Amino acid sequence: MAFRSVAVLATLAAAAAPALAQQWRMQYLYDEVKSGLTIYDIQFSSPSRGMAVGVVSQGRDEKYTALLTSDGGAHWQLSPLKELPLSLFLLNDSAGWLVTEKGIWKTTNGGKDWGRMPKLPDKAEALRVYFADANHGWAACANRTVLATTNGGKDWAALPETPPPMRPSANYGAFTWIGFANPQAGIITGAADQSRPVRLPDWLAPDAAIQERERPHPAATLQTHDGGKTWRSDRTSMLGDITRTRFAPGRRGVGLIEHSQGARYPSDVFEIGWPNGANNLIFHDEHFFVSDVWVTPGGAYYLAGIELASKLREIVPQKVKVLTSRDLKTWTPMAVDYRADANRVYLGGSGEDALWLATNTGMILKLTQ
Repeated sequence: MAFRSVAVLATLAAAAAPALAQQWRMQYLYDEVKSGLTIYDIQFSSPSRGMAVGVVSQGRDEKYTALLTSDGGAHWQLSPLKELPLSLFLLNDSAGWLVTEKGIWKTTNGGKDWGRMPKLPDKAEALRVYFADANHGWAACANRTVLATTNGGKDWAALPETPPPMRPSANYGAFTWIGFANPQAGIITGAADQSRPVRLPDWLAPDAAIQERERPHPAATLQTHDGGKTWRSDRTSMLGDITRTRFAPGRRGVGLIEHSQGARYPSDVFEIGWPNGANNLIFHDEHFFVSDVWVTPGGAYYLAGIELASKLREIVPQKVKVLTSRDLKTWTPMAVDYRADANRVYLGGSGEDALWLATNTGMILKLTQ
């Protein structure tokens, strides 16, 4: 699937009033003295049960943790993890999978206990998993690898359709996201080859981070139309990285491309049409970095991120911002708790109105009336 964006910009709503009186209210705020919580992912299996994962840091000491709720976020309980978490997938209120820097773990009791799954095939480093049911799932991995399982993650095999590198000497590239529009149609996205120049970290060279020119690089996608039995691969050259695709049954899908800190537009949001996968650009803003997108079963769309007062978004936490739309043309700002700031935010939810937002700075907000 080639991402040939059509420059069709969405029109921002002239009024800045919150949409339908909905607002994002703080439910959890980590405020322990001399330590901080970094959240990496949040998922909800139902309107009452959800989980976030991250790491509590105090100086050089790090404690990996999950935050569990069984009452819709009214209360959150910290539960220790044994490895650094990367991402989550919750199938239902009991079954879920946790991807860590060293492997994959599974829970059968809603995150109270985790068991390590068997080691993945050689050179496979999972970044995210998706399960269609208790047995059939896929893992998006580094080293241009996608794995499939038919027994809940006990055994994995690489998909043969994965595109090869564009250059024989390329040793990089990763698949980072898996999304399904319906039980039959799904897409896996990532970079087929990353050959960007190595430079100092942004915090050591902030001027270089802002001035760095974004360069085209190969991107890869895998598509299925038979529930994952077979996949069709495609590869194209593009600016930025595809980091999200979100779908709701019978609704238009939305995807997210993130750009470097030196790019004019920090992110692009595009509409995804099925079954042909055609897409067109629907939103970007020089002063709004979108880090997650969402669509509800009833057709409410959300863009969540930060309002840029500084382009150094990876270094400087900035005010959280959320827009919503029903037609993918008019985007209305929503009221967000004034304390919410972040470098990056994540959305998670279940159903029409049960939606949460987590910040990498240790906050969890809920969408309320």
